[in-house]
Amino acid sequence: MSFTEFQFHPQIQAALESSGYVSPSPIQKQSIPPVLAGRDLLGLAQTGTGKTAAFVLPLLQRLHGGPKGKVRALIIAPTRELAEQTHRYTGKMAQKTDLRSMVIYGGVSKQSQINTIRRGAEIVVACPGRLLDLVNMKAIDLSTVEMLILDEADHMFDHGFLPDIRRILSKLPRQRQTLVFSATMPKEIRSLAEDILTDPVTVQINHSKPTASISHSFYQVEQRNKGNLLKKILQDKEITTAIVFTRTKHKAKNLAFQLQKTGCRATSLQGNLSQQKRQLALDGFKSGTYNILVATDIAARGIDVSGISHVINFDMPATPETYTHRTGRTGRASCTGAAFTFATPDDHKMTRALERSLGKKLVYKKEAHLAALAPVS
Repeated sequence: MSFTEFQFHPQIQAALESSGYVSPSPIQKQSIPPVLAGRDLLGLAQTGTGKTAAFVLPLLQRLHGGPKGKVRALIIAPTRELAEQTHRYTGKMAQKTDLRSMVIYGGVSKQSQINTIRRGAEIVVACPGRLLDLVNMKAIDLSTVEMLILDEADHMFDHGFLPDIRRILSKLPRQRQTLVFSATMPKEIRSLAEDILTDPVTVQINHSKPTASISHSFYQVEQRNKGNLLKKILQDKEITTAIVFTRTKHKAKNLAFQLQKTGCRATSLQGNLSQQKRQLALDGFKSGTYNILVATDIAARGIDVSGISHVINFDMPATPETYTHRTGRTGRASCTGAAFTFATPDDHKMTRALERSLGKKLVYKKEAHLAALAPVS
């Protein structure tokens, strides 16, 4: 199947072709037709499957040729990084149209965002907290929204955003098209979806399992030896770019510093950084200035960097779903990738949960055998 079969406006099709898009992914193939038809949609898909295009492309098609200068589409995202990424992608796909996108999140000047709102934009990509601030200040009018998209809805629940989401919903017209995308479906998100979706189409793309293009390897290691193990592993020439996940912001910062001292081109991405420093770290990783990004779970979703060869779980994730999101940073867009996970004796509950999620018993490479770095998969 080709993207031409969706019969997008020539200006949107031209942006697709200039970006090298030829065939839609499964989530795009199943989601785009009902969205174009005006249906509400619940999309369940793991990270890295192309769901941003699954809602941005039909959104642009539906808004094309309509009134300008008022907010007609609202995309809500849980993190600044995901909001910025979605805004940039929307701008790229809309570049040949006269549709405009703007992005709203905390950590930067409210006044500059208010000035952008006054200049007019048809598409707003926003994080819930700052958007609600601007709504309460009457700086933005959401009464003209025709389409609402909640992206990474389960992550918004993890962040405690659902009360804010419900306040924002109260400011929107009842008559609208609503799309909800989520990688997992906890009962709170299912309840929200049932409340806000009308006769929705449900699209489900292996949302609960890690991507098949990723190999999964585990190292059994004592907590005190993790740093040395990581340094040994990073000597492998096959590791060209990697995200190293830690449990805490403090550890991400310190571990990046320790890696820098050994000559690694490493930086950290964590919540204690200002938005400007977060963006600098991410831009440096994307450009190749850094090839190792040490991050908290702030980077488990919404960081779309092509060609990441490895994900290394320095600390075990808290849930199988988080494991799926973390490892989904590699093996994207039909590429292969590798995930290494460090497991201490204290992680036994989580390792059993991962065995159930992966559908197989985990096999470990033990510390005593680290001379040969190839782990048992």
